[in-house]
Amino acid sequence: MKLRTLFPALAALALLASCTQEQQNKLGRDVQNWTGTNGVLEVYAGDKVVRRFLKVDKLSTALGTDDNAPRSYRYGWGVLDENLNFQADPGEKRVYFEIGGFGTYVFFENPR
Repeated sequence: MKLRTLFPALAALALLASCTQEQQNKLGRDVQNWTGTNGVLEVYAGDKVVRRFLKVDKLSTALGTDDNAPRSYRYGWGVLDENLNFQADPGEKRVYFEIGGFGTYVFFENPR
């Protein structure tokens, strides 16, 4: 019985080890896209945070309709943290957002 569970695990490990680092990164991103993350997106004006979005699952890169080429902005959904307190307070709603390719922003996993 143990052999039935051990063999698939070893096969998956061997398959993962044979992948390049980029393939492993892509696989990790695919799993993260499927499971979601508790991400935070901070938008800066100079050295000051001017917008913060909480509970962001992922940032997506826009693609052109006709040429399917990547566009210079990213988009996603998150809770707008209006008072910048790192909490989704009552009344703060989940919103759609877009950020330009030339803006200054940081996306990270929520430490709380």
